[in-house]
Amino acid sequence: MLVKTYAAALQSIQAQTVTIEVNCTRGSYFQLVGLPDTAIKESQDRIISAIESSGYKFPGKRIVINMSPADLRKEGAAYDLPLAIGLLAADGQIPADSLADYMIMGELSLDGSVRPIHGALPIAIQARSEGFRGFILPEANAREAAVVNRLEVHAARSLREVIAMLSGEDTLPKVEVDTRGEFYRGLREDFFDFSEVKGQETVKRALEVAAAGGHNLLMIGPPGSGKSMMAKRLPSILPPFTLEESLETTKIYSVAGKLGKDVTLMTARPFRSPHHSISPVALVGGGANPQPGEISLAHNGVLFLDELPEFSRGVLEVMRQPLEERVVTVARARYTVDYPASFMLVAAMNPCPCGYYNHPTHACECTPQQVQRYLGKVSGPLLDRIDLQVEIVPVDFDKLSDIQPSESSEKIRERVLRAREIQIARFAPYPGVHCNAQMTPRLMELFARPDAEGLEKLRLAMERLDLSARAYDRILKVARTIADLSGSEQIRREHIAEAIRYRSLDRGSWGQRVR
Repeated sequence: MLVKTYAAALQSIQAQTVTIEVNCTRGSYFQLVGLPDTAIKESQDRIISAIESSGYKFPGKRIVINMSPADLRKEGAAYDLPLAIGLLAADGQIPADSLADYMIMGELSLDGSVRPIHGALPIAIQARSEGFRGFILPEANAREAAVVNRLEVHAARSLREVIAMLSGEDTLPKVEVDTRGEFYRGLREDFFDFSEVKGQETVKRALEVAAAGGHNLLMIGPPGSGKSMMAKRLPSILPPFTLEESLETTKIYSVAGKLGKDVTLMTARPFRSPHHSISPVALVGGGANPQPGEISLAHNGVLFLDELPEFSRGVLEVMRQPLEERVVTVARARYTVDYPASFMLVAAMNPCPCGYYNHPTHACECTPQQVQRYLGKVSGPLLDRIDLQVEIVPVDFDKLSDIQPSESSEKIRERVLRAREIQIARFAPYPGVHCNAQMTPRLMELFARPDAEGLEKLRLAMERLDLSARAYDRILKVARTIADLSGSEQIRREHIAEAIRYRSLDRGSWGQRVR
């Protein structure tokens, strides 16, 4: 008897339907085809034990199982449950009438219990788009999949429960989630707040500009000056998630298996801070069985790289393409997958090996050559993709001891949101462009042209401060954001002047001053 069950394979953060064809005839043989990986090939022993533990008999016949499409690689143990159901239906032990109505996924334990899987959300989206009535999956993943509306989501704890439902003897509980209600409730989560940061008004202003325009930011300062503290508070002033952004980010975490217990939707922008010992593959994604890397886990959020020069050169260089194209392409001999990677890069570093170059009170022990060599660990092409470079000095005692709270994140976010609304309206006719940092040269000609005084200010700065040519576009993009924060349609002289101050490392005199 030939029967079909339906599952799904993950490709990037999308799912593709897999048809599992099971044929049982006379004989004694077991063959599994359709490009399964080792975990699927090993499923026979798990399935035999699970079926027998559930009170049924594994078919002692000639069994051929085809997982279609045959040229799509299938990976992981999540196919155990649909394989077991297909075997029992092909052997006539359970009815096959309703199998076409459901997508089924789940890993089986030897006692027949159903274990969690990765990627429940994109699989549920695929099940709905393919017109399936419902999705049967492990109880631990049910709320995650129930975010998808107009799809019955059934939570299974064991193979026996699934068999009882498909046989009409019992029902599996349906899990329903109010997606929008869950989303808006989560938006009220607490964040770190800028009111806790004493002093550092210049740096907080730079972070506000970065948040308003989606710009990448580098903070340069001595140890203990507050670089990490302020970076952790950046998400608190970013615009809140839209539902579309939330779903897209949740899909990435679902595929990576990093959704927290009972988490249905990501409602806070991610903040990823990998250690400087990270490998290139762990940062950008890939591996033998490709998985999203840190830059994809930071999608729609912030990637914070502390102690930037301590990262290996190879790790930093692989970020260049994703920073430009906002997508990571992982190529293998048989297939290619794309992972989204639209994130804000925030980096922090000491100004020199000892950490005290340009410090107001602590003497630096480094030579100019050592300073240059230290900064040279970060390549020019990478710095070219960082719009704001800000020097930080330590906070003096009077500001540290001030009991008055600083400006709150809520007030800063209000200004950021007003600037973002201006940009959304400005770039509405241009698909794929949402903020000033994403402007192309053509859009800069249209929207980032300063007035005569501003252009003259920029010309003088390029000459007198020995700014590099790559600073030109960055200054104009940042100036456009500063103008938006002030509500100005025109980029004026003062906007250019502030943007110039955020190009510390482009000054030819950096690291060469006489002390």
